[in-house]
Amino acid sequence: MSTRSLKDLMVPTLLITTVALSGCGTTTGTRTASGALMGAATGAAIGSLTAEAGAGALIGVGVGALGGYLYDQHLKGNLD
Repeated sequence: MSTRSLKDLMVPTLLITTVALSGCGTTTGTRTASGALMGAATGAAIGSLTAEAGAGALIGVGVGALGGYLYDQHLKGNLD
């Protein structure tokens, strides 16, 4: 019987949570901010596996903010 470490379970759990919560908010600002926060958390978690949590968090902020903004624009019908 193999045992899984906490790190092995943390990344998939954070990714699923991020996808599930990616549309939080009702305005462009709140969706962008929630995307940035979730991106930072996910990036830091993934980066911590390679001892680069800070870099992962910075990359995650940018990707999350962009994702939240694009999701908002899609819901508003500005993007197909």
